[in-house]
Amino acid sequence: MIALTRVTFALLLALLLAACGSTPQSKYYRLSATGSGGEGVSPSLGIGPIVIPEYLDRNSMVFVSGDNQLHIASYERWAEPLSHGITRVLGLNLSEALDTQDIRPFPWPASDRPAYAVQVWLLELDAGADQTTLVAEWRLREPGSDREIARRIGRYQSGGSDRDGAAMAAAYSHLLRQLTDDIARALREDMAALENEES
Repeated sequence: MIALTRVTFALLLALLLAACGSTPQSKYYRLSATGSGGEGVSPSLGIGPIVIPEYLDRNSMVFVSGDNQLHIASYERWAEPLSHGITRVLGLNLSEALDTQDIRPFPWPASDRPAYAVQVWLLELDAGADQTTLVAEWRLREPGSDREIARRIGRYQSGGSDRDGAAMAAAYSHLLRQLTDDIARALREDMAALENEES
């Protein structure tokens, strides 16, 4: 009887190990910046808050399947919270675009406000087989005076990812670069206008 129990236990253990061995491993991805950062000391720029839709606020990657259907990947995951990754990438891209090392993630102390701050509300960030889409409302302002410099909604698109995690991460990174370019352009225009007023 004891020998039979041992054999049964050994068989159950073997089946359990076989089942564990057949489970696919999760793959982790991150967004990547196209810039490595600037070298100057100004302007100081605050990044955030970054607000993302609730359906994207998860570790698993979310793909579009049809007009209103979403597919939540089981084993394709973000290596960090998506809002943190977007903050990091926007910071690095804007640092290079504006040639400044003074980038501050939100929140910053009231006694050490940056000269400029950019807030981003993601209205849509979807990856499908045909195309990847980013729709974002962004606001550029002066935290000290709360002067609003620009507030716009931008729509950006690139090729599809077809439920491929690496392709989705690359496409999102590319779209964030386009968003960065729009923000940097508005900030440079404001800085030039202020210089003209002073001269």
